[in-house]
Amino acid sequence: MNARFQQDFLTKWEKYFPGAALPVAYWYTDEVSEDDRRDSRDEEHCVVASFQRVRQGHAFVYGKGSPGCRGWARYTGFSETLRPNFEYFLSCGIPGELEGERYKQSPELVKSYLESHPPFEAPARWLVFKRWDKLSLEDEPFAVIFFAAADVLSGLFALANYDRSDPHGVIAPMGSGCAQIVGYPWLEAHADAPRCVLGMFDVSARPQVRPGELTFTVPFARFEQMVANMDESFLITASWDRVRARMRQAV
Repeated sequence: MNARFQQDFLTKWEKYFPGAALPVAYWYTDEVSEDDRRDSRDEEHCVVASFQRVRQGHAFVYGKGSPGCRGWARYTGFSETLRPNFEYFLSCGIPGELEGERYKQSPELVKSYLESHPPFEAPARWLVFKRWDKLSLEDEPFAVIFFAAADVLSGLFALANYDRSDPHGVIAPMGSGCAQIVGYPWLEAHADAPRCVLGMFDVSARPQVRPGELTFTVPFARFEQMVANMDESFLITASWDRVRARMRQAV
C-alpha cells in the first residue's frame, strides 16, 4: 500500500464523510504475516459475521479449508462446488427433505443463474481483509468494502458516476452477501470499465450487519480514480455541505 495514498484517502474521508466508518480492504496473497494469522478468527457459519471484528481493527485471513459455508468458498474462488440440491435450496425446497430459502421462483431459474455466474479460481492461497487504517506497506488491496447507511451511500454512489458518461457506475446484482462483496467485484475488476457493487441485500446475511446498513464494494483501480476526483466533485458544493452537517450531528 502506498503510504501517501493511504493517508490522502484518510484525510479526504474525514473531511467529506466526517465520522463515517472506514472501509475494509482485501486482497489475495500467498504470504500472510504471523501477526495477521494470530489476529484472525474463523466463523463456522456465515462468514460475513467475521467483518464485525475486521471493522474493529482486526485482520481476517481466509483460505481453502477454512471454516465457513460453501457459498463463501465458491464466491471467493476457493471452491467450485455448492451444497447438494442447491437449486432446490435457493428456491422451493424439497418437501419433507429440504427447506427452501425461496430467493428464486424455481430450481430451473437457479440453474440458469448459476450458468451466468460461473465460479473463478482464487489467484493465491489466502484472502486477507483489514480495515483501511490497519494496512501496511506490504499490503496490496484488490478492492475496498464500505459498510454504510443512506447518506454515505449517496455520496459514494454519486462519486462512482461522476466521471462516467453512462448512468451505470454502480450495479446491484442479485446474489449472496459474499457474492456481492467478493464475487461480483472480482468480475468488475477485470472489466474494461469497472463498476462499483451495492450489496448486502441477502436476507440470510442481513443479521450480520447493522440495521439500515448496506455494502458498497469498489475494485481498487476504480477506487483510486474516485479518490482523485473527490476535491473537484459535488463534495465541495453547498448541497453536500448539508448532508455532511447531518453526518457530524450523528457522530
